[in-house]
Amino acid sequence: MSSLLLISDTHLPARAKDLPGPVWAAVDAADVVVHAGDWCTVDLLDRLEERAARLVACWGNNDGDELRARLPETARVTIDGVRVAVTHETGARQGRERRALAAHPDTDLLVFGHSHIPWDSTAGGLRLLNPGSPTDRRRMPTHTWMTLTLDRGRIGDVALHHREPDRRPG
Repeated sequence: MSSLLLISDTHLPARAKDLPGPVWAAVDAADVVVHAGDWCTVDLLDRLEERAARLVACWGNNDGDELRARLPETARVTIDGVRVAVTHETGARQGRERRALAAHPDTDLLVFGHSHIPWDSTAGGLRLLNPGSPTDRRRMPTHTWMTLTLDRGRIGDVALHHREPDRRPG
């Protein structure tokens, strides 16, 4: 059994100076950290590579040449019998499941980002998860990330975690 932390759209340092403390604690607790792109700086990639037990990641549309040289557009791995793909963009919400099934055959779990809006759906045996963003909530009331377990080809319960945005005086 493997525990996973899913994050995306961290946009460091433009949207935050660092990941929130609870996310770093989740990094330390996870067997696998999955990042679905829009890092914006290699510093976080370096730090996650050093700290995470295992990192599976891709680049996003806001990631430059240095990140694209080190990460794939779509990462594909098998973890505890679950075929996982990680990509940044899946297009508009309308038709997402159909497009994902066509683009990622032979995949059990697709982790994606881009919208900063959490997503959890299943289509034709494919589970689609977007953890939102732990640092840039956009139109969401809280910052978010996900945790789950994979075990012998099964996807366990998915937990969506929330953190209230910092309230600055003034």
